[in-house]
Amino acid sequence: MDVTSSQDFVIVADGLVKRFGNRRVVDGVSLTVPRGMIYGVLGPNGAGKTTTLRMLLGIIEPEEGSRMLLGCRHPRDASDRVGYLPEERGLYPAMKAREAIAFMGALRGLPWHEGRVRAGRLLEQVGLEQAANEKIRKLSKGMAQLVQLLGSIVHQPDLLVLDEPFSGLDPVNQERLETLILAERDRGATILFSTHVMAHAQRLCDRLAIIAGGKRRFEGTVAQARAMLPQQVHYEPHFPDDDIRGQLPPDARPDGDGWRFELPAEGIETLLKRLIDAGYGISGLSIERPGLHEAFVRIVGEAAAMDRAA
Repeated sequence: MDVTSSQDFVIVADGLVKRFGNRRVVDGVSLTVPRGMIYGVLGPNGAGKTTTLRMLLGIIEPEEGSRMLLGCRHPRDASDRVGYLPEERGLYPAMKAREAIAFMGALRGLPWHEGRVRAGRLLEQVGLEQAANEKIRKLSKGMAQLVQLLGSIVHQPDLLVLDEPFSGLDPVNQERLETLILAERDRGATILFSTHVMAHAQRLCDRLAIIAGGKRRFEGTVAQARAMLPQQVHYEPHFPDDDIRGQLPPDARPDGDGWRFELPAEGIETLLKRLIDAGYGISGLSIERPGLHEAFVRIVGEAAAMDRAA
């Protein structure tokens, strides 16, 4: 990858491989993360997400493949321009929240005074200004996690890497975190985060990759992932009875007060006419694309089946 073609990408990785013992934890993963986007790395637990992120950041070295981070072939050369929230959280418990954030900024080259000023603003932004002078040990797990996240963005990095950032957060703090991620994207940062919770990825990601069994199984937009599955019909008859199943497609299954099935290849009009002529009528009808969760389950399941057959 030459310098010109890499300018639009914050991360370019090609064929990354990492083994632990006899197991290939990461098996030929390639990723390209466009500048200014929120990019999700999705996968079940143990898929190789954390190991991939650590190789991209230069924390561990790949045994095969190459990567470029913020234009640097040696990722650690760009470390001051990166914010990182690791899966293993860790703050000095005796430090106060404001000082902990300023300290993390100082590790990335931010002057101490400026770090304290920014820390106060960030704590206020997420509604934690009352915790500024509280020691980390006195904060709840969710509050401490947010403080560590603020420490990873206080130096205003070009790239923010978050490993399972929503793990352990209650719904209120999850919403605060989502707001922070969007604000960082709007500031101009690129955000790369790993997760196995599809709801966050569907709401936030501009692009995503799905990793399973150490391999990249999909890369594209949320819409492209969802489009891999057929649209679903939810039909509620006005006059239901036990014989209606014979009028519905073979894959129809009960769902609430109605039925759910894949959109027939010939469309819905012929089926609806048949149901109306049979006297069932229509009380409710919706046609929708399955969510990212369903697409993820399909992609990961097909990958596991392929691996077993190999």
